[in-house]
Amino acid sequence: MPDDTWFRAARFGMFVHWGHVSQQGLELSWPMAGGTPALPFSAPVPVADYQASAATFAPDPEAPKEWVRLAKAAGMRYAVFTTKHHDGYAMWPSRHSDFASPVDLVGAYVAACRENGLRVGLYHSLSDWHHPDYPALTDDDRPYAYSPRRSSPDEWARYLDYLFAQIEELLTDYGPIDVLWFDGGWERGAREWRSDDLRRRIAELAPDCLVNERLPGHGDFETPEQFVPASPPAAPWETCMTMNSTWGYCPADTGYKSSRDLVHTLCEVAGRGGNLLLNISPRGDGSLPPEQTERLADVSAWMDRNGASIVDTVPGLEPWQWYGPSTRSADGGTIYAHLLSKPFETVTVRGVPIRRVRSVRALASNRELTFRTRATVMDELFNWDPRGEVVVDVPADVVDEYATVFAIDVAPEGSTVEPPLALRGAP
Repeated sequence: MPDDTWFRAARFGMFVHWGHVSQQGLELSWPMAGGTPALPFSAPVPVADYQASAATFAPDPEAPKEWVRLAKAAGMRYAVFTTKHHDGYAMWPSRHSDFASPVDLVGAYVAACRENGLRVGLYHSLSDWHHPDYPALTDDDRPYAYSPRRSSPDEWARYLDYLFAQIEELLTDYGPIDVLWFDGGWERGAREWRSDDLRRRIAELAPDCLVNERLPGHGDFETPEQFVPASPPAAPWETCMTMNSTWGYCPADTGYKSSRDLVHTLCEVAGRGGNLLLNISPRGDGSLPPEQTERLADVSAWMDRNGASIVDTVPGLEPWQWYGPSTRSADGGTIYAHLLSKPFETVTVRGVPIRRVRSVRALASNRELTFRTRATVMDELFNWDPRGEVVVDVPADVVDEYATVFAIDVAPEGSTVEPPLALRGAP
């Protein structure tokens, strides 16, 4: 199994959904299938009309530099780019398809990631609604039933050769790839996809490459979509989420989440030990809608103040100990308590080793806050390392407009602490 240490610590990444149809302001792929209830802005479009914009797709090849700059500024550690969605259009000049971008947009994205120190992820759809051997989707295939027409055995063998060849191309032409993010696997089973063979081939070409669980029968991490699970999965996991309701650029979809909502989601995901893969949807020329750049700027500013509580952390306190999500530094020395609502004059952290609490700080300003501790009488009298409550005074001017983070610095277990009350002054 590849080393996933970096993935477990990353906490924040950027998803990029982009394709030729971004020129039309349409959701990727689903309009040609007649839409899906899961995507309210995926109204049906004739297949020929949908695919017509492939002939005019000529974006700025420098566009990925700006996305990746924004990702890095926001504290993101990796990105995932759509190399080919279900519509079959390859975002690089593939040697195995003539339905492909003449400009190497995958290469431009990979180069931008490497220049900025981000891990490189590639999204690739197993299904291909354009390839004749898949077979290609037509208007007569509506309504979409999540189970396509079947190819003949010879056609399917040719399609798998094509699928494997494109993945091999991506893993050999662009240097080390950190993540292959598959999708579209629901249309067939692991045996039909030859998932075992594909996973072995990936391991041969890119031993350190992680694969998500959407390759049927495999998966180094799980990908709950558009939702933060109440109980975290047992495996490493990542929530992929849009800023509005659509993955691709769709100007009709104006229902954007607020910057505060996005920060809260990031805190909730980190507090449960997962990663947030936040989507952007470039326009046809590669530029980002202003609603997305504005929200990325807000998240970046918050991360500048509070990023230590997100990246390189592990889950913190139990739900009963704090009012919201919390994380802990990898060395365990600092608890980060995220407050997602406005406090009264004080907040309380429960079940912590109160004699080992060295300080409490407002993380954004590094300002030390006054606090007091309390425990049961018997613990106060006789226990050298009691668990109790820390009550923190919260001045109004340390409250953050998005989420306030308190950093609680705790000495290691076994550290010299003040003796219990009954032993103070004893010989």
